[in-house]
Amino acid sequence: MTLRLRTTLAFLCTLSAIPEIIGAQSLDLLTPNHVGVSIGDSRRVTGLRINFRDRRMEEVNGVNITVWQPYRENRGIVNGLALGVPMTGAQRITGIGAGIFGVAANESIHGLGIGGIGIGAGQDIEGIGIGGIGMGVGRDIHGIGIGGIGMGIGQDLTGIGIGGIGMGIGQNVRGGVIGGIGAGVGGNLVGLGIGGIGLGVGGNARGLLITGIGAGVGGDMTGVSIAGVGMGVGGTLKYLGVAGIGIGAHRIEGLALASGIGAEQTRGLMVAPFYFKIMKYGRMKGASISAYNDIRGTQQGLAIGIFNYARTLDGVQIGLLNYAANKRSARLLPLFNYARSR
Repeated sequence: MTLRLRTTLAFLCTLSAIPEIIGAQSLDLLTPNHVGVSIGDSRRVTGLRINFRDRRMEEVNGVNITVWQPYRENRGIVNGLALGVPMTGAQRITGIGAGIFGVAANESIHGLGIGGIGIGAGQDIEGIGIGGIGMGVGRDIHGIGIGGIGMGIGQDLTGIGIGGIGMGIGQNVRGGVIGGIGAGVGGNLVGLGIGGIGLGVGGNARGLLITGIGAGVGGDMTGVSIAGVGMGVGGTLKYLGVAGIGIGAHRIEGLALASGIGAEQTRGLMVAPFYFKIMKYGRMKGASISAYNDIRGTQQGLAIGIFNYARTLDGVQIGLLNYAANKRSARLLPLFNYARSR
């Protein structure tokens, strides 16, 4: 602790002790309308209030300076500046809440909240919240949330959330999430999702997803998704999917590029240099380019590869060897195969 901080703390503690020395809750230089300066645990002040630790505070309009968090569950309202040297708390803060160590609101922070170590709100943050190490919000963030190491949001994020290492959102995101290592969204994501290593979305995702290693979406992914290693989508992957190693989805529509691709149904262009697979009784519509096109359902379109297999061919195969199981004769042909299913 620096000399300047120790001096400031000692000064505030001395001021806060004055009311107790004279046998009062607070030392007030106030007008009848509670306007002015109050030192100690006063209930209502419009102006400047300085106290060591709040117990009785109900409302401050102006500046509330405390040394430590309240004795019990945060209570009272601060409209203006809530300053903790090093900590402060209130039931609701509208304006600026700042603490060398941290800031806590039992309900909400509207405006700007900054905590050197952390910041927390039992319900919502509307505006900007910054925690040097972390941030926790029981319900929603509307605006920007930044946690130096991590962040947790109980329900929804509307805006931008950044976690130096990781972050988790219990329900939905509309805006963007960035996790240095990873990020998890329990519900739907609309906007931008970036995970240094991984990103998981429990529901649907729409927009742009980028991960260093892997991405998983429980529902549908619509937009552009890029994964360094692999990607899995429980529903439909639509428009563009790119992965270094593999892509797996129930259905793919648009363009997919990966070393290996597997799906039950595809519509569009699939480029898999090593292996492309359609599950049994599935369907490929469009084109696939792969060393081995393994279509165990129906191929409707064009397959180009070294070896092409189709349980039911309704299109064209081009490759060194081409096999169409539904043909009565010449099922295996070099270079070119063609069939129309009935």
